[in-house]
Amino acid sequence: MNFWETLFIQPLVNGLLVFNGVFGNLGVAIIALTAFIRIILLPVTLPSMRAMQKMKDLSPEIAKLKQKHKDDKARLMQAQADLYKSKGVNPAAGCLPQIVQLIILFALVGVFNLFATGNPIENVNKFAYPALRLTDGLNTQFLYLDLTKPDVFRIPEIPLPIPGIFLITAALTQLLSSKMLMPAVEVEEKEAKKTKEKTDDMMASMQKQMLYLFPLMTIFIGFQFASGLVLYWLVLSGFQMIQQYAISGWGGLVSWRNGLASWLNKLNLVKSN
Repeated sequence: MNFWETLFIQPLVNGLLVFNGVFGNLGVAIIALTAFIRIILLPVTLPSMRAMQKMKDLSPEIAKLKQKHKDDKARLMQAQADLYKSKGVNPAAGCLPQIVQLIILFALVGVFNLFATGNPIENVNKFAYPALRLTDGLNTQFLYLDLTKPDVFRIPEIPLPIPGIFLITAALTQLLSSKMLMPAVEVEEKEAKKTKEKTDDMMASMQKQMLYLFPLMTIFIGFQFASGLVLYWLVLSGFQMIQQYAISGWGGLVSWRNGLASWLNKLNLVKSN
């Protein structure tokens, strides 16, 4: 095995085998493994979420600095850095959890390829620790899913595949999870427009695009790879929403919630009339 396989794929394979031995179903094992991964990553993810909330709270002070140093970009950047340092905020803290999640996701692609190609038992046993090696096949059926195949439906009359329920739910959950992070970015966008330089606008725009990157990745993954990855991403996004809500509440979802409530009120008024 090479470095990548030893460091990432082998531990994930054996983690799945442990939980599969407990529950007897690969789908439930994926859910349990996802929960376990999310728990062990708490020391990384919680500081990141708190840092983003702190940056949102500092937006009034950032606005004052932008006004004070609007003609001196170098002083503005230094003043912002000093402010973040004095408040114990690392602006780059949000990047690490996303990088870790991507690494795990790419490793899981390799893991599910073991189940989906050739002889699954032989493939998996190459990475399994001796006590966890398989002698029988795995139950890869989870509800209507075959976890080794994409969650798509193919209708002869329609040239393109149709996304399945899990794929749609996973993409929607990731979108909602991303939207919860939007307030800090929206504030940065508003403040960026007040500055002469366009650097801030570019950074704010990049952050906003990154927030929507994972929902698009979810759809791409669902069409191309095993649905086990979609199940992992769905559970991961659900845990992320719960953790984010515990730290900063509904965040950017407040505007959507209020809009939905307003629409329902109007609908009720129309019905009552």
